[in-house]
Amino acid sequence: MGRALLLLYALIFVFSSSGCAPQEAEGSEMDYDQTKKMVVDILKTDDGKEALKQVLKDDEVKKEIVIDEKLIKETIQDTLSSEKGSKFWTEAFKDPKFAKTLATSLQDEHEEIIKKLMKDPEYQQMLMDVLKNPEMEKEVTKLLKSKEYRKHLQTVITETFESPTYKGKIQEMIDKAVKEAESEEKKEE
Repeated sequence: MGRALLLLYALIFVFSSSGCAPQEAEGSEMDYDQTKKMVVDILKTDDGKEALKQVLKDDEVKKEIVIDEKLIKETIQDTLSSEKGSKFWTEAFKDPKFAKTLATSLQDEHEEIIKKLMKDPEYQQMLMDVLKNPEMEKEVTKLLKSKEYRKHLQTVITETFESPTYKGKIQEMIDKAVKEAESEEKKEE
């Protein structure tokens, strides 16, 4: 561990001293490309990787790397409200894969918001007002009378009756009704 840290410090020293030093003679000192290649090669070694891991574990380095949460929120808000941001999101949502991924990742939050809204009296009243609207009532009635909806409803009912769980519940209800009928017949005799 000490060796990896020493290697990283030496790497930083070499990089900073050779990268910032003025070039006196073309062949006497390393140029930027050579230094860059050397640094990249060192970082690719196991010792270089270990040195980076150690540096990134340091609490002081972590504090410097972490971005301010307030800054992130402000940046997102500015991006979303800008014209460029609006164009980006419009284009992004045209991609079904992106839209699905985003919807899936936010599903729990949406469900939680809806559950809270359903308990809110003001929201309940607004929802009732929408449902009582004659235009809305007309559209719902039209939808419920449509062939497509009836066909869908028939499919759902058929699938429900074919479900093993539902068959078991129906069987339990029939058995219970038969037992109740038998016990009533015995009482009447």
